Order: sequence, then C-alpha cells, then structure tokens
Amino acid sequence: MAINLYIVRHGETYFNFLHRFQGWSDAPLTPKGIQHGLNAGTRLANIHFDGVYSSDLTRAVHTARYILKNNTANSPLEPNELPDFREQFFGSFEGIDSEAVTTTLSAYTTKTFDTYSDLITGYGMAETMNTIRLADPFTFAENDEQWWQRVSHGFDDIRNRHHDGDNVLIVSHGTTIRGIADKLNRHDLASNAVKNGALMQIELMSNSANISRFNDDTTVF
Repeated sequence: MAINLYIVRHGETYFNFLHRFQGWSDAPLTPKGIQHGLNAGTRLANIHFDGVYSSDLTRAVHTARYILKNNTANSPLEPNELPDFREQFFGSFEGIDSEAVTTTLSAYTTKTFDTYSDLITGYGMAETMNTIRLADPFTFAENDEQWWQRVSHGFDDIRNRHHDGDNVLIVSHGTTIRGIADKLNRHDLASNAVKNGALMQIELMSNSANISRFNDDTTVF
C-alpha cells in the first residue's frame, strides 16, 4: 500500500508577515498569501486528487481552496477539514513576536539562539516543542508527544480513507511539516524553514513513510 501525499504549507498570513508565532491563532492570508495558494494550484493543476484535506484553521482552508481553483484534473471542489493537521499549539506564545519568544526560550536551554530555526537546528524538533511547553507559564502549549499523537492519528485517518495509488492533497503548517520530516528521520530537512506554498511529497505506506520532495515551490507536476 502506498498513498501519494502532497503536503503544502498555507500561504503567507499577516502574522507571518509580522513575524509573530501563529499556532492555532487564525490570522488571514495576505494578498501575497493568496498568490502562494494560486501558484501551488498551478504547479499541481494536472494532478487528480482522490482526496483533498486541510487543517481546520482558516489560512489552511483558504489556501486549499485557492489550490483547487487552478486544478484541471477533476479533483474535489472543497477540502475536508482535519484538525489533526493543525499547527503546533504555542499556548501563551500565540501572537507574540518571534524574537521575543526565542529570547524567552533561550532561558530554558544551555545556549542562546538568534532565531527559532537556530533553536530547531541546535536541539531538534522534539526538544524545541518540549521547551515551548516548559516555558509556557500556563502549560497550554503542546509538547512533542501531544503534537505527534494527533498528527499520527491524522495519518492513520488518511490510510483508512484511501487506497494504494491514491493522490492526496493536505494543506498544513510550517512547524507541523518540519515536525513530520523529523519524525521520518529527516532531521536535515527539519532544520529548514518551510516556505509558504511549498510542497512536501510523501509516499505513505501501511507502517512507514518516505519523503521524496521537501520545501519545493518550483516543480510543475
């Protein structure tokens, strides 16, 4: 069994533009973000998708709709919303400037970091998620175990809905995409910030998965 997953990061939002932690907060797409969705749709226009899904956050739902607007291969007209593919929940850090969050997180590590990506490179995705949870004074934020429990449930859901050879589109989020890459033992890929509208392609088998493309915003399929 192999399901072909095309996982796309949503288009740019106003929180992305303002360099704020977003998580489960629901900032709308910018005009550039709308174009990210349309561009992804153009690159994927010739693929017939047997299923189309997005996280239930508005930026992902809208990006999926813009992708489907340019699809010419008789794919579904609307995405199904799957909360399992949401972004990590950042708890008390939602909406906070990313530099301020990074400064706070550095107090819980043995080294200081200039950017969130530097923290991921230095400690890995799992430890980064756990540090966010540790640093959240109200402990709202998800840790690695909580995040992966729901995302892996999402993959099982996709396996149950689809068959060998199906093409499936999922619109998700930057940290979630990086976290998935890390769980699939591609720590080298997880160190890279995911571009808005970029694609990760995965071959999803019954008990495993392989990444064939990551952070791809140029390939026309």
